[in-house]
Amino acid sequence: MELKGKKVLVVGLGKSGLAAALFLRRRGAQVTVSDVRSAEALAKDIPALLEEGINVEAGGHGLLTFRRQDLIVVSPGVPLDTPELVQVKAFGLRVIGELELAARFLKGKILAITGSNGKTTTTALVGEILKAAGFPTLVGGNIGVPVVALIDESTDETWSVLEVSSFQLESTEQFHPSIAVILNITPDHLDRHGSFENYALAKERIFAAQNESDCVVLNADNARAAAAAARSAATIHWFSLEHSVGAGAWVEDGFVTYRAAKDASTEKIMPLGGIPLKGEHNVENVLAAVCATRMAGASADAIRQAIESFRAVEHRLEFVATVNGVDFYNDSKATNVDATAKAVAAFPSGIHLILGGKDKNSDYTMLTSLLRARARAVYTIGSAAAKIESHLRGVVSIHSCETLDKAVTAAAAAARPGDVVLLAPACSSFDQFENYEHRGRVFKQLVEEWRGWKVWQNA
Repeated sequence: MELKGKKVLVVGLGKSGLAAALFLRRRGAQVTVSDVRSAEALAKDIPALLEEGINVEAGGHGLLTFRRQDLIVVSPGVPLDTPELVQVKAFGLRVIGELELAARFLKGKILAITGSNGKTTTTALVGEILKAAGFPTLVGGNIGVPVVALIDESTDETWSVLEVSSFQLESTEQFHPSIAVILNITPDHLDRHGSFENYALAKERIFAAQNESDCVVLNADNARAAAAAARSAATIHWFSLEHSVGAGAWVEDGFVTYRAAKDASTEKIMPLGGIPLKGEHNVENVLAAVCATRMAGASADAIRQAIESFRAVEHRLEFVATVNGVDFYNDSKATNVDATAKAVAAFPSGIHLILGGKDKNSDYTMLTSLLRARARAVYTIGSAAAKIESHLRGVVSIHSCETLDKAVTAAAAAARPGDVVLLAPACSSFDQFENYEHRGRVFKQLVEEWRGWKVWQNA
């Protein structure tokens, strides 16, 4: 892709948009950035852009700005049905995402991971395994480092391990991972995609450009992920908690087991007891990671050692503290109902669950049976509180708390020794926080303040 002298518009000045704009400018493009946020809201980024000779349009999108370009690069947070994008695409103007842009310049091989839940943990784990196996490895994408930021570090020998979301995948054209992983597909982001099927098809774009020399790893236990196999041209590997598979990874006699092909011998990678992560869903993540990294060439020993030394990623069922016998866990990354269900299932009983935030057109009644069996109470926060309360009324004791600080105080005060206070909101964070990381950090700070208060009280 030739960029020198081209007029390129970057729509959306998030982390990936900023990285894309700077990359494009340094490759010789005439770059403009357009964002609906005000100049005041963008104040921390505008000086760096202007210094690089990048034009900035703030406070809204101008159709003329969009039409005067050779290429438009859209950030993941910007919907493709934004009116200005719809109009210029009708005129034949090319619109791609930051992931597609970066993949055109990234050297080496790509191992890409998507799914409704577990992406970040699995991506981080795969990166650690490949590093332990001695492969030059870069990790980025939706996990926090924009893909364009990896380009200068990549070589022909590099494995780039990328967490990719439906928002990133829906604007791809030729994105071509050698190994693609779909962990699961459950309802999420329906407010953006309009329907579950649209969302699922966006996920499937991870293998759209693959061929028979590539590989896709699919969850045999998740109906919608398994159904994707019929539309893939790549070699299929499976993982399953429930049964053995022809080629892939499964659990047998208490061991993570793998075989490369249906007629190959089986390998016992490690005992389940060696997995340091809490929850059955994390066993699934490990199985997927074993499949992907064995196919990439990592040895069984390197895989086992990396898994045994791996620790939970921040904001993913992260243990925070024990205060007066009550355990506090931060799963702020549980931004959909299925993720919350997996978090709740990780604990047998005594759960005080903090739910709420910005609704994503979700069905919270899916939590009913789990909450009846395992939860003592639910504490609601944010703009989705009323909907959550209506869906769960009569299922469990519900306390309307409005804000996270009130919810932590109420849950901590009600919990008894042996109980768990769990932040697993089933919602996005954008009504009260900058992002799920901000929400998780605030939760941890509140827990530390509660612990300090209890120490002072008992002194």
